[in-house]
Amino acid sequence: MSFFKRYAVVLFAVLITGALDVEAQSAIVPQLGKSTVKEVIAAMTLEEKATLLVGTGRAPRPKPAPGAKPGVSNGFVPAPPMIGQTEVKVPGAAGNTAAIPRLGIPSMVLSDGPAGVRISPIRNRDSSVTYYATAFPVGTLLASTWDPAVVNAVGKAFGNEVKEYGVDILLAPGVNIHRNPLNGRNFEYYSEDPLVAGTMAGAIINGIQSNGVGTSIKHFIANNQETSRNFVNSIVSERALRELYLKVFRIAIASSNPWTVMSSYNKLNGTYTAQRYDLLTTVLRNEWNFKGFVMTDWGGGYDWIAEMNAGNDLIMPGRPDQIETLVNAVKHDSLNVKVLDQNVEHMLNIILKSPAFSKYPYSNKPDLKAHAEVSRKAATEGMILLKNQDSALPISKSVKTVAAFGNASYNTIAGGTGSGDVNKAYTISVYQGLANAGYVPNESLKNSYTKFFQDTRAHQMQQFQQQQQTQQPNSQRRFFGGLVPEMAVSDSLINETAKKADLAIITIGRNAGEGSDRKLETNYNLTSEEKQQFKKIADVFHAKGKKVIAVLNIGGVIDMNEWQDYANAILLSWQPGQEAGNAIADVLSGKVNPSGKLATTFPVKYADVPSAKNFPGTPVDKPEQVIYQEGIYVGYRYYDSFNVKPMYEFGYGLSYTNFAISNLKINSPLFNGMITATVNIKNTGKIAGKEVVQIYVSAPTKTIEKPMQELKTFGKTRLLQPGESQTLTFTLHAADLASYHTDSSEWITDAGKYVLKAGVSSRDIKQTTSFSIPKTIRVEKVHKVLQPEVRIEEFKVGK
Repeated sequence: MSFFKRYAVVLFAVLITGALDVEAQSAIVPQLGKSTVKEVIAAMTLEEKATLLVGTGRAPRPKPAPGAKPGVSNGFVPAPPMIGQTEVKVPGAAGNTAAIPRLGIPSMVLSDGPAGVRISPIRNRDSSVTYYATAFPVGTLLASTWDPAVVNAVGKAFGNEVKEYGVDILLAPGVNIHRNPLNGRNFEYYSEDPLVAGTMAGAIINGIQSNGVGTSIKHFIANNQETSRNFVNSIVSERALRELYLKVFRIAIASSNPWTVMSSYNKLNGTYTAQRYDLLTTVLRNEWNFKGFVMTDWGGGYDWIAEMNAGNDLIMPGRPDQIETLVNAVKHDSLNVKVLDQNVEHMLNIILKSPAFSKYPYSNKPDLKAHAEVSRKAATEGMILLKNQDSALPISKSVKTVAAFGNASYNTIAGGTGSGDVNKAYTISVYQGLANAGYVPNESLKNSYTKFFQDTRAHQMQQFQQQQQTQQPNSQRRFFGGLVPEMAVSDSLINETAKKADLAIITIGRNAGEGSDRKLETNYNLTSEEKQQFKKIADVFHAKGKKVIAVLNIGGVIDMNEWQDYANAILLSWQPGQEAGNAIADVLSGKVNPSGKLATTFPVKYADVPSAKNFPGTPVDKPEQVIYQEGIYVGYRYYDSFNVKPMYEFGYGLSYTNFAISNLKINSPLFNGMITATVNIKNTGKIAGKEVVQIYVSAPTKTIEKPMQELKTFGKTRLLQPGESQTLTFTLHAADLASYHTDSSEWITDAGKYVLKAGVSSRDIKQTTSFSIPKTIRVEKVHKVLQPEVRIEEFKVGK
């Protein structure tokens, strides 16, 4: 054989062997989805495991200098440059997880958005193509529907936008309890009651995740304020945690299986939540059987090794030095690699379900027009008629011209600020909504407000530019919530308007958001100028025999004193999303009969709030701890048990029609594993409408102190025509009736007499019945966890 022939044979053999080697190598490297998760983990390097458990970051972030106090903004040193940065797939999204292409592991996109997907609406300065998202009603309004089906429909539309914009996991919903009305993020959250909040959260999660995308329920746990949120120590009894703050998460998780849980910024009884094994593993995984993964809030926690050990799987938004810390910890035996393996497994199980893994060809073109209609309908379902003197609403057919007073009549607030804001294409103002409904708003009034906005913003921009030039600290980069100070309407303009308009509508606007709590003097209370102006407008219109309607375009509870008597009717519209004005007009005109009910109490005065003396904590200037002294007595549980009269009670809401609640029956006077109750609701008025029936239970208190009554279940009727009736059925099990006994770490349903009440609010009980439980039922034995470091002198009835 010649040299050339021998060379050709050898070369062919080498090529064949090389090809076989490559094929063999490819065959032995596991691929996610083709190999088992455990096989993929076994093939990962230590660096790859650590990389997957740390987000890719959005930009280099600072880290505290050695000895710097956590949560304090001074004393930072620059972070190292980002390495292995995952390509930004969705501009404006909150973050990404790392990709490991070698093993077929894609990067997932995570986006903010409790009221709509929060992404950049314009990319590369090209406004010819936009990526606006629908601004849906805020969480507090959705809870006010008391209708899981409505909330689920919002979730389905919402989830479609998540998917079609290329996002894998939505960082929502937020379900923290309305502990105090000054919390700046209450608009994102649902209720003061864990049953209402948990039920609504479960409904929206199921709707969102029906699209094949995930959610991250947050903030786990006791994150009930924005002041000092990054380091404040929430001191809470285990019973209050179990019955309120944990219970809302448990209800939602059990009914919907969210893909992820987000740990909160704050400490809980001395330890950051992201670093608490008893919270994230003992309770969440072992007791509740949660199967997804846990992530930090953005920058949450300070001990990354402790987070891994606790069961906080993903650190967001992520920095290279965090990866390095985890790798070194394993190499130096301060972190067991089996912990990383378990955390990686939690993440891979979710990644397998993601659109990123299936390579879903997202369109960037969700049906925004259809979703706007979903938003509008949901908004009308959650608006609450607080007052309707002499049937001032719906607006009389004789009314043609309307005077719209208040900044928020023109700059109507769709939703709150911060990460809860949505980059939407538009917001329909109250003024526009009234015009769209066929009314004729006063143009002179509109022109005055328009000029006022232009002049005020020009002045504020000039001040801002001067601050920038002189490098003055604390310069404002944007106007608070898009608002300017309330315009003072001149006496002459009020008189002129009252001559021409048939009706006055005064919109009161309030906004807040992430990063700070509301100010009592200027955000919770109306200013003296606002009250005086409200009275002046009302006096002039009433003197001419014309009515005054107040619309509350607010994200949280406000003070109602001194001014509400001047209004003939008050509609609480909350922050209703981008179709705000149209939805408000739908209710004012009578196109939609309001059926919303309060899911949070309006107190007579702020001092009546049970947490008022302990919010936002001590020391006052920069709180380091906050004691939940009220214990289980939050919201109506406090007002009802301590006989404190609210301004508008939990569950309250009027209708344009009337209902009769009758024929409350239970299947047996003796509890035998469950109790079934039925009640009849009849529309006795002249307009079609819906009613919410709320079932409260008063339990025996021989073994442990309990609230006077607690909401145990609820239901909303279909749209009932005049004279039409519907029977609602409710079922309660032993677990629904149980209280948490800290001493024995048990959920126990005590023996004794129980009073079951059917009402339309916590203070408007229509019918009652009773049943007995012959023997104590020990429902569930759990672990003794989350104990406070100090003794809490909790509220007790009679003391």
